[in-house]
Amino acid sequence: MQAWQVHENGEPGEVMRLQDVERPTPGDGQVLLKVRAANINFPDVLMCRGHYQVRPPLPFTPGVEICGETEDGRRVLANPALPYGGFAEYAVADAAAVLPAPESLDDAEAAALHIGYQTGWFGLHRRARLEAGETLLVHAAAGGVGSAAVQLGKAAGATVIGVVGGADKAAVARELGCDVVVDRRSEDVVSAVKEATGGRGADVIYDPVGGEAYTQSTKVVAFEGRIVVVGFASGTIPSPGLNHALVKNYSILGLHWGLYNTKNPKLVQHCHEQLTELAARGVVKPLVSERVPLDGAAAAVQRVGDGVTTGRVAVVPALENGASA
Repeated sequence: MQAWQVHENGEPGEVMRLQDVERPTPGDGQVLLKVRAANINFPDVLMCRGHYQVRPPLPFTPGVEICGETEDGRRVLANPALPYGGFAEYAVADAAAVLPAPESLDDAEAAALHIGYQTGWFGLHRRARLEAGETLLVHAAAGGVGSAAVQLGKAAGATVIGVVGGADKAAVARELGCDVVVDRRSEDVVSAVKEATGGRGADVIYDPVGGEAYTQSTKVVAFEGRIVVVGFASGTIPSPGLNHALVKNYSILGLHWGLYNTKNPKLVQHCHEQLTELAARGVVKPLVSERVPLDGAAAAVQRVGDGVTTGRVAVVPALENGASA
């Protein structure tokens, strides 16, 4: 079979190589899956660079989120068991963690309903306890993680403010349902959010960016507000001033979704059922901005790393070389 492999750490476009390799053999408690679609996530970029908290042994195949097909023909969602990731024709996954693919979504959309939407659901509902009528601010609102949080926030009855970088991404954020869109490249984020909220600030802030975005969050978080720390796409991990959290009376909440797979897997299943129902009702629909063939995976992962994509980019092995849809 064909699979992308990383033999040394570096930029994805430089270190990912498409190779002919042996089809992986499932271990105890694992299943072999034919990859129907693999979504590109920022952790794929970080793993290529050697900067992620999980460091699979070299060489490894990246791709942490797929819609696959079992040997008996069932469509399922899975997080492949590294080093046999999803940017390949076949991957392996732990059988206990495989979830049924929502019938209302195609392969790429179904794969995208997994990590980003699970992270959003756990962040907004489990950690921040978002309530209808509250104001939610989402950084990187047009990206894969942010777009999921926007849709879930709207589904929960919140007023959603989306922060983006550039006019193209601002247009995407509006289409996703943001009530207010702030372009950080042409507007002062703090002033714009304060104006939009009448000076009160946002009740919940969803931050997959870190760096300057986190600093902005501390300036616009409302009384008894909650800042959910999801990731550090900016590359800068902030050092919170706990005295500031005390004086302004807000909470800083960390979210590592992957822990729930081992700490409380039943909650992951419950979340998937909730997301499947929302998708069936058309309340949420993953934004898949691009579908690329297997031979386009490395360039696509690099684009995600460079921050120039919107929504999700999916690798679809069945597409012909050089094609996109």
